Amino acid sequence: MGDWEVRRWRRYGKDRLYVHDGDGAAVGWRDLLTGEDHIDAPEHADEFRAAVEVWQANQGNDPAAVSPPSRSHVAPQEAVTAAPVETSPARAVKAPTVDPEPSIPVAPPMWDDLAAHRAGEMARQQAVALKQAAPVRTFVARVFGVHTDERAWRIGANGEEKVAARLAKLAKKDPRWKFLHAIPVGENGSDIDHLVIGPGGVFSLNSKHHPGARIWVRDNAFRVNGQQQPYIRNSRHEALRAGRYLTAACGFPVEVTGIVVPVGADDLTIKQQPADVVVVNRMALAAWLRRRPDLLEEPTVDAIFEAARRSTTWRPRG
Repeated sequence: MGDWEVRRWRRYGKDRLYVHDGDGAAVGWRDLLTGEDHIDAPEHADEFRAAVEVWQANQGNDPAAVSPPSRSHVAPQEAVTAAPVETSPARAVKAPTVDPEPSIPVAPPMWDDLAAHRAGEMARQQAVALKQAAPVRTFVARVFGVHTDERAWRIGANGEEKVAARLAKLAKKDPRWKFLHAIPVGENGSDIDHLVIGPGGVFSLNSKHHPGARIWVRDNAFRVNGQQQPYIRNSRHEALRAGRYLTAACGFPVEVTGIVVPVGADDLTIKQQPADVVVVNRMALAAWLRRRPDLLEEPTVDAIFEAARRSTTWRPRG
């Protein structure tokens, strides 16, 4: 059996401690505000409590993975009466010594918590790398308004931050909605700009920042200043892939809807929404999400969010 993992999660006024076994299966979680335990694997209840006790004794090592505790670690120990020790003139026989309870080592976390990612983080990193590689060229391009890859990444990051600000307002009005930003997916450097999870469903958001542009949408056609863009197709593919990853991680079907979010356009004309992707202007996004009919109960929302925040969820398996 591999190392057990104990990880703390604090958000939206909640403070919880989640425990997973060496295979990554959920054992249970403790509400650190109320002290109440929620155990998913009753047969490991003793080990669960032992792991929590070890974490509490090592607060400075949060988050941590711990070696799987044995039941004897938490079982009340009965008093042991030592047997008489026989001695002889030739030598004295010492009573056997008992090693102290072995400490449970702390190992590095098994996964990165994506809830710590900032909106536009990956795009911003790309822009900074390009600027550092050619600082003079970047400066001249900015002065003369030349469109470069550095500009595209920088403008894209700005757009993602603007969308994140709207999502923050949504969560403030309705805390049932949760979201993640800049989710790295697969192994080819792609990412999901925003993943939104709430009572109205699960949505993968693709921010498209086109300051001052004219955008025209009809079914699968998405044109920016008259030029066709593959945003609808890409959003559809992204949502289907996200659904597969989340379904595998959660153990139950998770359907994800793709949303293209135009940012900064002077004019947005939607003649006809695509059949399986939605185009929603940034300023209307929060209201659009709040109008969705309730489809998911809070425990389901929490379960999907807990799976989505784990970096290992978004990596190919096998």
